[in-house]
Amino acid sequence: MTTAPLDDFLLRHAPGPRVAIAPVVLSARAALGRATAALRPTADETLEGPWTWRGEGADVRYGFYRILELLESAAVDVAGTLREAGARVGMSRAPSGDLAALATAARWDLHGRLATLDEDVLDRDPGGGEWTVRRTLAHTVSGQRGYGWYTAWWLEQRITDPSTLPERDPDDVGAGLPEEEREGDGSLAEIRERLDATLDGASEVFGGLGPSELALHARYSGIPVSIGFRIGRWSSHLREHTVQVDKTLAAVGWQPREVDRLIGLIHSAYGRLESLAFVVSTELLEEPSADGRGAAAILDDALTTAEGHALEMGATRT
Repeated sequence: MTTAPLDDFLLRHAPGPRVAIAPVVLSARAALGRATAALRPTADETLEGPWTWRGEGADVRYGFYRILELLESAAVDVAGTLREAGARVGMSRAPSGDLAALATAARWDLHGRLATLDEDVLDRDPGGGEWTVRRTLAHTVSGQRGYGWYTAWWLEQRITDPSTLPERDPDDVGAGLPEEEREGDGSLAEIRERLDATLDGASEVFGGLGPSELALHARYSGIPVSIGFRIGRWSSHLREHTVQVDKTLAAVGWQPREVDRLIGLIHSAYGRLESLAFVVSTELLEEPSADGRGAAAILDDALTTAEGHALEMGATRT
């Protein structure tokens, strides 16, 4: 799995430094995807079936929770390793990266809702003039792309005196944005990839900003805010529309199975884990702690083991 090319508008208008999404994060996401594909066909009726762990008899339901435990334990270890290694070598994530990390945790909560949906659910009409799931996702992607573009423009203005703040951003800033509905085109997998590309791209571009840059003045919906506010808004926007997706799914009669709920919990746990490594330099992620393991190795081991458990559990169906 690789990142999409960075948005040209962001590259032209937002200064560096860039903080690339580390390869270990991309490989962890791929492992999560393979694990999900193995877990999703599990029927609720088989959750009490046998699954062997550490040579002893357990059940399939515990297998799901064991994956959850793995990810949560890895999050504790990654956090500790980054603190220790970072203090020793004098490295840390930039403040803007901490804000972007909140958004990636929110992104994986949303993915947890979407990972078990069938394609036909996207276009079911909830009635009452409410948006379909597809339309909500189109808005979510478009909104994230717009947050990136307009934040880049405001950042480029370098406004330190609020009395000089323009009343609004110019109309031509968003002239090249895709039509909102087009962001929902294609399969569910394609929409999810588009969401990842927009969030990852903006996070790379803005991931190295310090306190003085985050304090620069800007606007949001005409309201005076800071650059930091605009980046912090990414997370709440994702969560806002995750709630909307939940409401739409209920309105169209989609009822999650227990397995769907368990997969959602796993995605949320993964999001908390990824948020620790998101827009953190590969150098810091690979810096070993006292026990000789770096955060990257911990993340990789956890997802490799989680994928292995998922494949074992899938094998119990055959």
